[in-house]
Amino acid sequence: MRQDITVNAEVRASRGKNEARRTRRAGQIPAVVYGAYKDPISVSVDPREITRILRSKTGYNTIFNLAVKDGETTPAMVLDQQVDPVKGTLLHADLKRIDLTKRIKVTVPVHTSGEPKGVKVQGGLLEVITRAVEIDCLPDEIPQDFTVDVSELMIGQSKRASDVGLSGSMKLVGAADVVIAHVVALRVEEAPAAAETPAAGAPAAGATPAAGATPAEPEVIKKGKKEEEGAAADKGKEKEKDKGKKK
Repeated sequence: MRQDITVNAEVRASRGKNEARRTRRAGQIPAVVYGAYKDPISVSVDPREITRILRSKTGYNTIFNLAVKDGETTPAMVLDQQVDPVKGTLLHADLKRIDLTKRIKVTVPVHTSGEPKGVKVQGGLLEVITRAVEIDCLPDEIPQDFTVDVSELMIGQSKRASDVGLSGSMKLVGAADVVIAHVVALRVEEAPAAAETPAAGAPAAGATPAAGATPAEPEVIKKGKKEEEGAAADKGKEKEKDKGKKK
């Protein structure tokens, strides 16, 4: 989007790290201007002006006037930037000349509006999948953003890139079936599995035995008693055999 903003620049006579440091100490940052079938030039610009443009609503899509001292004045856009990873200050910028008669590709933010019926009536959830689309258009027709109305969406329905309202010279770049937003059903947590039904005649888990009732012995104990009884009987038989032999 074209804005009535002018950024002043001065041509840099030399390049290199030392020259870049001197430029920054002077309150400017190094930048390169290229594009529109012209030779690139090295300039210095005020970082505050570039930062103000990038933080505006149109951001990288802002077209401003770049006025080079003793040189050209041309429409331009910020194509890229280099930021100090510690201080977060702007260190360098790439600026591109814009030919207002030529189409360009830009990425435009997409917002949603309205509360879907699938959320209000069916208890669903709105999921935003894509937050920007790429379009091709003339520089003067770059929109600030797009808004897609999702108020009629029910569960299972969606809005796609083809539903974005294009106008003028705008053309969608990329697949038209890319999902912008859709309404999905909320996941229902499964109920805990029911406790196993006790066998017939067996007391329910945690049940207290009736008064006077003799609690059943565990099977292990019963088995142990039978084995002990069997062992005693075997010993008795062996003793009788020994007595018979002695006689």
